[in-house]
Amino acid sequence: MLEIIYRDENLVAINKPHGLLVHRSPIAADASQFALQLLRDQIDAKVNPVHRIDRKTGGILLFAFDKQTEIAMQKAFMENRVSKKYLAIVRGHTIDAEDIDYPLRKENGTLQDAFTSYTTLKRAELDIAFGKHPTSRYSLVEAVPATGRMHQLRKHLSHIFHPIIGDRTHGCNKQNKLFSERWEMNTMLLHASQLTFEHPVTAMEINIEAGLQPEFKRVMDIMGW
Repeated sequence: MLEIIYRDENLVAINKPHGLLVHRSPIAADASQFALQLLRDQIDAKVNPVHRIDRKTGGILLFAFDKQTEIAMQKAFMENRVSKKYLAIVRGHTIDAEDIDYPLRKENGTLQDAFTSYTTLKRAELDIAFGKHPTSRYSLVEAVPATGRMHQLRKHLSHIFHPIIGDRTHGCNKQNKLFSERWEMNTMLLHASQLTFEHPVTAMEINIEAGLQPEFKRVMDIMGW
């Protein structure tokens, strides 16, 4: 059963598990379950997602009960009027805080402005040799994307040489192999932790938070956090 973390007359939000698709997709023929249908069945109501998060990303996924709210929230996301926060476990020791202003290329080759800020919350150094190094270093960061480009956080953190653990597309294959072989961990450690926005009907400020999923918590324990 999906964890419902917010609900009113217009909106409902779940804490999406890592690996669960938002909806049916032709590029993921292996998937048999989808957040959209699972939620509809669970609450016995028609809802539609107002934004997207990657299949491998866990955390907040927001749906609307009615078309007017759906359109209004989609517009709010497109106009960057929704504040989003993510937690990620990355390779290496990141600096205390950094702004990443690095344009990202669309599939058609067009460059789009993309801006992310992050703050380092914790660092760990494990007594595990990796490559030429006698230890392995990792950081827990809180990332705030000011724009909403496809795979923005994954690409930006990879760009500064601190890729997200478990990211097969933009990450470090050697680190992913280490986590898979040593801890049987294949989850991408990116979690949508918080959404803040003005409610499209009541105009009240809404703040939604989602707790970490089990695999993310397990790696936190491994890191001693």
